[in-house]
Amino acid sequence: MDRYHTILVGTDGSASSMRAVDRAAEVAVQENARLIVASAHFPAVEKGHWSRPPSPDGVADRAGSDTLGREGYMLHGSAPTYAILQEARDRAKAVGAQRIEERAVVGPAVNALLKLTDEVKADLLVVGNVGLNTVAGRLLGSVPASVARRARVDILIVHTSE
Repeated sequence: MDRYHTILVGTDGSASSMRAVDRAAEVAVQENARLIVASAHFPAVEKGHWSRPPSPDGVADRAGSDTLGREGYMLHGSAPTYAILQEARDRAKAVGAQRIEERAVVGPAVNALLKLTDEVKADLLVVGNVGLNTVAGRLLGSVPASVARRARVDILIVHTSE
């Protein structure tokens, strides 16, 4: 089997998704691969129009980051997207990953990750397993289950729930 060249990992800032970042970074180190950490968000809407502040430093996807909120951040749960990406980058560096990129992507997590997988030509997509064994996940679909069904690359579903 060929080695992985580009690994994409999705995170929403939760502790479990950061464990997926850690595992993706370990694989990136083993494979000497480029690691892309991504966080999906929805664009900020401010009084009927899009808010387009300058992009924060360090976010590689300028098109996605241009749709972040007033201070340059889009809230995603309780943490700004930029802060999520910085934490993920720091964790990946701590594991030893060298080539790390950050991407803020617009849209629902599954669609955003699959689109980004194609754009960056990732050959491995890493996600956590949260939602796989819940009633809501079985009825409505979870991110890992949906990604596993739709992705055209290798998937690593990391056991991240405690």
